[in-house]
Amino acid sequence: MINYGVYSMDAYDCILTKLEVREFNDQSSVSSEIRLKILESARLTGSSLNTQPWRFIVIQNKDNLKKLSDDSTSGKWISGANFAIIILTNPYFRFHLIDAGKVVQNMQLAAWNYGVGSALFTGIEEDRMRRDFAIPVDYKPVIVVGFGYPKKKITGKTKKKNRLTMHELVSFEEYGKS
Repeated sequence: MINYGVYSMDAYDCILTKLEVREFNDQSSVSSEIRLKILESARLTGSSLNTQPWRFIVIQNKDNLKKLSDDSTSGKWISGANFAIIILTNPYFRFHLIDAGKVVQNMQLAAWNYGVGSALFTGIEEDRMRRDFAIPVDYKPVIVVGFGYPKKKITGKTKKKNRLTMHELVSFEEYGKS
């Protein structure tokens, strides 16, 4: 059980209850302490061969969140986030996209542990984003994650997730054997 006084959640409950949040409470700002914990969870994420092929750009300014929204084909909602993180990876490393997924999941679960909602988008107008956020040529913007307290109170446990059953997903010893 993780317990930080204000909010506590066991890791499994965090996974069970986390939902994608794209509507944020504009009256509540995520504290710098929680933002740093989210970034620390990213920094501590394991990567293939410990290459750590990622870099992060934290976007907090409302004008820059609007630019981020304009640089997206699928994340117009990001302009309403409290802050966002652009995940850059170095495509030289073969597993950079797997590592990007791992780092995003750690950030999202760390955020949810404190009641901070998040969602991601990958529809990126790369040339515009590079120009707007001075992204170097060696790194590729692959995922953008928006964070903030949910506009509506949610717990995940109150909403059934639409997921395949274990029987539909899992085989033992060879495909199709239950």
